[in-house]
Amino acid sequence: MPLLRKVDAVVLAVPSLEVGIAFYGDRLGHRLLWRNDAAGQAGLGLPDSDTELVLSTRVPSETDWLVDDVDQAVAGFCAAGGTVVQPPVPIPVGRVAVVQDPFGNDVTLVDLSAGRYRTDATGSVNGHD
Repeated sequence: MPLLRKVDAVVLAVPSLEVGIAFYGDRLGHRLLWRNDAAGQAGLGLPDSDTELVLSTRVPSETDWLVDDVDQAVAGFCAAGGTVVQPPVPIPVGRVAVVQDPFGNDVTLVDLSAGRYRTDATGSVNGHD
């Protein structure tokens, strides 16, 4: 079975959530799915995919690859010849790590072992499943 399941999110760095949401949401028409001010992130929907467009004030632009288990994925990636850039750490919805392939590409691995965000009517995060 392949290690990378699908693209979970494309993260774009923005100076503030307000200006990011105004551009990608209001002007480009992407629907706000969730907003987590404590994490400095907001997730917007892509109409033909369940991949999220995540705006972030705290992390650089990156592509997040969904895996079943971050710790196992890191071990498998390294066994295949990759290296660890950032070891697995917890995030509100699971775990994340950054590895690097033999060609110098950073690959962000995410699992949703703690569930997906739960939101209120305004899209503000109020927990996770």
